[in-house]
Amino acid sequence: MSRTPPTSTALRVADLPQNADTPFSLRPDADTMRQIADELGLTTLRKLSFEGKLTATGKSDWRLDARLGATVVQPCVVTLEPVTTRIDANITRFFIKDYQEPEEPEAEMPDDDRSEPLTSWVDPAAVMIEALALEAPEYPRADGAELGQAVYAEPGVAPMTDEDARPFAGLAQLREKLEDPKE
Repeated sequence: MSRTPPTSTALRVADLPQNADTPFSLRPDADTMRQIADELGLTTLRKLSFEGKLTATGKSDWRLDARLGATVVQPCVVTLEPVTTRIDANITRFFIKDYQEPEEPEAEMPDDDRSEPLTSWVDPAAVMIEALALEAPEYPRADGAELGQAVYAEPGVAPMTDEDARPFAGLAQLREKLEDPKE
């Protein structure tokens, strides 16, 4: 097993104390934050911090508890205007030595998805980036931005709206025909 860490922030599990917490504090520099923003499709990433500790649980498992803080700017999904979101979240991960993946190809996701297999290294920076990706809004929306209704039809054909697609929309048209003797 190599003693050379895969990243500058990775912690070698064999070197961690079993009877004391191992604290960490990550505050990436501007270049690293730009790289993370590009990787996650963010317009801007500011004030990123990830502080916490690794604690031994049992004889061979580990628990990571941390506080993620960040300000992300993303384009609005409706208007493409910048949307700024502040993220403050508590993050917990369990690194399990005897972790077993479900054997079934289409197994249900477990209710607690914070567990993962324990390897030779635990990288708080990798957990930070994953947590940031999960905590950032999936569909950011600017204040007051609403999706309008797009209605398309061939020339000379009345366009179908969402209202027309409702189950009883046809009854309204039938009623209109019965009330209008011209047709």
